[in-house]
Amino acid sequence: MTEQTETSQRPVLVVDFGAQYAQLIARRVREAGVYSEIVPHTATAADIAERNPVGIILSGGPSSVYEEGAPQLDTGVLELGVPTLGICYGFQVMAQQLGGEVAHTGLREYGATDAAVAGDGGVLLAGQPPAQNVWMSHGDQVARAPEGFDVLASTAVTPVAAFGSDEKRLYGVQWHPEVKHTDYGQKVLENFLHKAAGLPADWNSGNVIAEQVERIRAQIGSGRVISALSGGVDSAVSTALVHEAVGDQLTAIFVDHGLLRKGEREQVEQDYVASTGVRLITIDARERFLDALAGVSDPEQKRKIIGREFIRTFEEAEKALLAEAAADGEPIRFLVQGTLYPDVVESGGGAGTANIKSHHNVGGLPEDLLFELVEPLRTLFKDEVRAIGRELGLPEAIVGRQPFPGPGLGIRIVGEVTADRLEILRDADAIAREELTRAGLDTEIWQCPVVLLADVRSVGVQGDGRTYGHPIVLRPVSSEDAMTADWTRLPYDVLARISNRITNEVREVNRVVLDVTSKPPGTIEWE
Repeated sequence: MTEQTETSQRPVLVVDFGAQYAQLIARRVREAGVYSEIVPHTATAADIAERNPVGIILSGGPSSVYEEGAPQLDTGVLELGVPTLGICYGFQVMAQQLGGEVAHTGLREYGATDAAVAGDGGVLLAGQPPAQNVWMSHGDQVARAPEGFDVLASTAVTPVAAFGSDEKRLYGVQWHPEVKHTDYGQKVLENFLHKAAGLPADWNSGNVIAEQVERIRAQIGSGRVISALSGGVDSAVSTALVHEAVGDQLTAIFVDHGLLRKGEREQVEQDYVASTGVRLITIDARERFLDALAGVSDPEQKRKIIGREFIRTFEEAEKALLAEAAADGEPIRFLVQGTLYPDVVESGGGAGTANIKSHHNVGGLPEDLLFELVEPLRTLFKDEVRAIGRELGLPEAIVGRQPFPGPGLGIRIVGEVTADRLEILRDADAIAREELTRAGLDTEIWQCPVVLLADVRSVGVQGDGRTYGHPIVLRPVSSEDAMTADWTRLPYDVLARISNRITNEVREVNRVVLDVTSKPPGTIEWE
C-alpha cells in the first residue's frame, strides 16, 4: 500500500488527506528531531499498525467532512493506542469519529485568527500565552468535543478550536501549526511529540547518512551504479552519499545538455571532483537535446523530452562503460537520482494531490527504463539535503547553491528552445546572479529564476532607435521548502542595476519585468 519505512527508526506517520501541507507537517516534525513519513488516508488500521509508528498526525485537507466522497479515516486507527494529533480536517474527522459534533454553520475562518487558550492549555498548549495568533482555513467547526476530552482553545467563531485527552493520548487543533503564520505552531507540534507522545529529539543528518549508507549498500550490493550529476545541490549530495556507501562502484556522469547556466560545467568538473574524489565522465549532448526540443513549446512536453533524453544518454553511457570494463563484465543496473519530496508531491505523488507539473526525474521518466533507481533523498526536504551535504564535507559553493531545476534553462524559456535563445537567457541569468551576490542577497532569497519570454516581443528605444526585443522576467522568491513561496522584496537599487545591465549588455532584450506572485497561486518556475 505504501513504500517501506525509509529508516530503522520508528516513524511518526502523517496521514495525508489530500493537502500539500501534509509534506510541510512531516518537515516540521523532523525539525523537532523526530523522523516522519507520509501515508495516504486510504491506509487501513492494519497498514498503519504494520508500520509500528510512535505517533500519528492527521493532516488537513480541502474537503468538508459532510461532502459525499470526502476522505475518510479507518475507524480502527484511533483505537491503536498510538498518540495521535488531528490538524484542521484531521481534527474534524477525529471529533466526528469519537462522538463529538462537527457543525456546518456557514461561518468560516481563513487566515490570521485570534485564539484563546483555556486554562493552562493542557499538555498540547502548555507554555503558550492565553491569547495567540493562529492560521485558520476551514468552513466547518467542531461545536462539541467528544466525551472525556478537554476543550483547550476557542475562537470567536469556533467554540472548540483545540481539544485533548491525556488518558487516550488523542489531541487536535483546528488551526495549522505547521505554517509559520501560526505564532506558536512549532511549539504545539513539539508539545505533542515530546510531552504527549514522549519522543526524544534524536533524528538528525548524521543518522540519515548512516542509515542511507546501509540501505544503499543493501540495494546495490557488489553491482555497479551510475549517477545523474547535474551540479545542483540534490544530485551533488545524492551522488556523494552513494559514493560514501559504495566508493569506486559508482561512476558519476555529467551531461552537458546545453541547458546549463554559465560556468556550471567547470564547477562540476573541477570543484566537485576535487572535494569528493568521485570518478566523473562528461558527455557533450548539447546538439542531441536541442534537436529533440526543436519546435516544442509546450512545457510538459519539454520536461518529458528532457527526462527521456537524460535516460537515453545514460543508457548509451552504460554501453561505453561496459566496453571499457569488459574484463569484469558486471552490468550497470543502478541509476542515482536526486529526487526530493517536493518533486514527488508536485508530480502527483502525494495522496489526493494534483499533478501540478512533471519533474524530469519523477513524472517524465520513460516507461521502458532499463535501470533500477537509487534515490537516497526521496523523502527529504531541501534544508535537510543541505545539512547532509555539509556533513559529507561538500564545499559551501555547491551545498549553499540556489535550487536549479533538472530541466535547466529549457523550462525558463517560454516558447521553443533554440541555441540563440539559450545564449540570451544565459547572459541575462549570469548578470542577475552576479548582482545578487554582489549585494549580499544570496542567503536572503530561495532562488531567482530568470525567464525569457521568447514568444513575446515588446517595443523599446535603444540608441535613438526603435527596438522590438524580448522581455526578461526576474522571479526572486523566498521559501523554506518550495512547497509555498513569496516573492522577495529586493532593494530597488539592486533591481535597477540588474535591469540596466541586462538591457545594455544582452542582445535582443529591451525590457526587464518583476514577477510579484506568491506560490500559490503561481509556481516558482514559469513552466
